[in-house]
Amino acid sequence: MQVVAVDMGYGHQRAAYPFTDSAYRGIINANHYQGISKAEQREWDSGRKWYEIISRFKNVPILGTAAFAIMNHFQEIEPLYPKRDLSKNSQQQKYFYKQVKKGLGKRLIEELNSQIPKGHKKPLPFLTTFFVPAYFAEYYGYKNDIYLVVCDADVARAWAAYDAKKSRINYLVPNKRVKERLQLYGVRASKIYITGFPLPKENIGGYGQKILRSDIAARLYNLDPKGVYRKKYDKLIEDYLGPVKNIKKPKHPLTITFAVGGAGAQRDIGVTILNKLHKYLKTGKIRLNLIAGVRNDVYLYYQKVVSSCNLGKCKHVNLVYAEDKTTYFKIFNKLLRTTDILWTKPSELTFYSGLGLPIIMSEPIGSQENYNRGWLLAVGAGVDSLDPKYVDEWLFDWLDSGWLAEAAMEGFLDAPKMGTYHIENIVLKHKTIEIEDVHLL
Repeated sequence: MQVVAVDMGYGHQRAAYPFTDSAYRGIINANHYQGISKAEQREWDSGRKWYEIISRFKNVPILGTAAFAIMNHFQEIEPLYPKRDLSKNSQQQKYFYKQVKKGLGKRLIEELNSQIPKGHKKPLPFLTTFFVPAYFAEYYGYKNDIYLVVCDADVARAWAAYDAKKSRINYLVPNKRVKERLQLYGVRASKIYITGFPLPKENIGGYGQKILRSDIAARLYNLDPKGVYRKKYDKLIEDYLGPVKNIKKPKHPLTITFAVGGAGAQRDIGVTILNKLHKYLKTGKIRLNLIAGVRNDVYLYYQKVVSSCNLGKCKHVNLVYAEDKTTYFKIFNKLLRTTDILWTKPSELTFYSGLGLPIIMSEPIGSQENYNRGWLLAVGAGVDSLDPKYVDEWLFDWLDSGWLAEAAMEGFLDAPKMGTYHIENIVLKHKTIEIEDVHLL
């Protein structure tokens, strides 16, 4: 299949990453592909630049809040209830369709239509993780099926086609809520498949979930140091992971991974965590992964702070930076295997709760993240962060109560985790039976 993402933040490329092996040309970025015109490049870059600026500017009193509110209104998701006809086109949608009609994406679709692999009579199926490439694939007549992977727990009107009732775009959605939402936008039910979010295969281990089950079993000990959860739910744990007596203390200390978003917002929270847990990092009781992603400015910022705290040589503080996103995703996914707590805003990483990772949520940025937060709370796999200035108090209370161990198991049991496999079955093998384990929410 042809896999198309966009280089904006991390979400859309992170959702595309699991399909690297089945992508005919690797992951193509619609806003950075070889042969893109300068005019088209400028159009994409302008939108990304302003999003990042406003996201970081959000914390500035009054002006920052006002600027972000205007941008957020542009992509706002209306309340689902009462259920009603929501098919009216949004301003965000009208804007992007206007750009498509001016030629946005035309060159890319012409190029992909001309690529017919040996043994095939037409181009391969088109799969994208952002709605705009789906727009222009349909508008410029892509000569095979078009699939759109939805990356959030609820979506704005722009994710459905302009004329949703007649569109031939197929939707691969993470949960039942998004299917219901798209139908209110006018999308035919027959064009929507509930698959779950595509998680990295290297964290799953195939249909037997061997890697996933092994990782969460090791994680439960660190998340439940007093054995409160394990004692209360021993039969449940045994049914899914094996005897509780086999859960042993892992080789790594309690490990927290703090990840900032693609715009670099909220990086100061990482500094607060570093300062408040300083003595636990020094003694090796806790390990902290500070994720800078591909942002060199964030990496240098963290590097300076770590040095000023006299933790530069501490082996329990790990700064994570990569020059490209593919390398970053590989490093990040490997780190998750020995991560006990993921602390991040409720972005696409919300769905990583399916890996049995309890998520401590920092403040949502944007309408879609508010809905991601609501979904994560409903599943029971995430909790809102309390004031980071007191993390050295409330974190240990949570651990002693077994609450975070319960959140880890709730995510493992109720959040979908096989999305990558389900999507590949639909796109590549035309196995279009919906997956029952994602019908909970």
